[in-house]
Amino acid sequence: MNEPQQTDLHNSIQGCLLGTAVGDSLGLPFEGMSPLRIKKLKPCPLRHRFFFKHGMISDDTEHTCLVMQSLLVSGNDDLVFAKQLAKRLRWWLLGLPAGIGLATLKSLIKLWLGFSPEKSGVWSAGNGPAMRSAIIGVYAGADTELLTRLVTKSTLMTHRDPKALKGALIVATLAAENALSEDVDIEECLNKIISIVDDDKELAELINKAKQSASKNEPAIDFCKSMGFEKGVTGYIYQTLPVVLQIFLRHPRDYETAMQEAILCGGDTDTVAAILGGMVGAGCGSEGIPKQWIDGIMEWPRSVSWMKKLSLRLVQLMETKEKQSALPVNLIAVMLRNAFFMIWVLLHGLRRLLPPY
Repeated sequence: MNEPQQTDLHNSIQGCLLGTAVGDSLGLPFEGMSPLRIKKLKPCPLRHRFFFKHGMISDDTEHTCLVMQSLLVSGNDDLVFAKQLAKRLRWWLLGLPAGIGLATLKSLIKLWLGFSPEKSGVWSAGNGPAMRSAIIGVYAGADTELLTRLVTKSTLMTHRDPKALKGALIVATLAAENALSEDVDIEECLNKIISIVDDDKELAELINKAKQSASKNEPAIDFCKSMGFEKGVTGYIYQTLPVVLQIFLRHPRDYETAMQEAILCGGDTDTVAAILGGMVGAGCGSEGIPKQWIDGIMEWPRSVSWMKKLSLRLVQLMETKEKQSALPVNLIAVMLRNAFFMIWVLLHGLRRLLPPY
């Protein structure tokens, strides 16, 4: 039986989520590796290699799912959204996820200790907020005020450094622009983020360098070398953002090429590819993502089928303005899955003790 034909909105929402998931799962096996070592492993053409010929998702995709579940029951009410996301992040922590960022961990512990979502965040400029903001951009669309309110609530819950908020807002804004535009106008994209940059000279310089590099069609790995990121892109948003932007400006809807360039840069490969994957996926849609990459994701209980249902419910909310049920997952199932995931991550760590170095 054929699937029903998707609307442009459905394709963008599903493309953003699956784009995040595929980038996350493709980048995960290379996380923490230098560009030189990744090159020696001959990763291209890209394929899943986390669990034999299959991939699994990490916190990057899981947080995007939590944001979507929170939107389903809160709609455009940012106060309710914050409470719902805080509740889901608390329970997500009880599932014992692997590889959780230190800032996020501290913030979620504070939530469990009774701190409000407005006061639980810690001073950090990590990638956490940016990795879950692309879907907010697609959801809010052209409503800049709504986008800003939702991204701000999501960000300050875990990260209070203004750099984290600016990064998350730029990711959401570009994802929204990619989803809304029939043809991507690079100058228009850059104009959209001017107000976010404001008087941040460091951020303005980073964006200008990314723009200049993209205008020369410089490979992302060469751009990283020129920026001093020879060992890979770190989890600091002001390293991740210029690299993501440089690739996005050159390949806003070429998902396959964008993922290859992101992963070859090394470092925090799963998060960089997940952030970029959500932004590019919002424009190219699920149809623009190689089918074998989507089919190769081996997940439970947040399966690809489950993610597609979640996407459809968010579309229904946007079209009908009627709140939807959040499509929950079983905590015991999540804990069992995370136990297996942790074991396999440790095995990957042992494999890295072997050549090629």
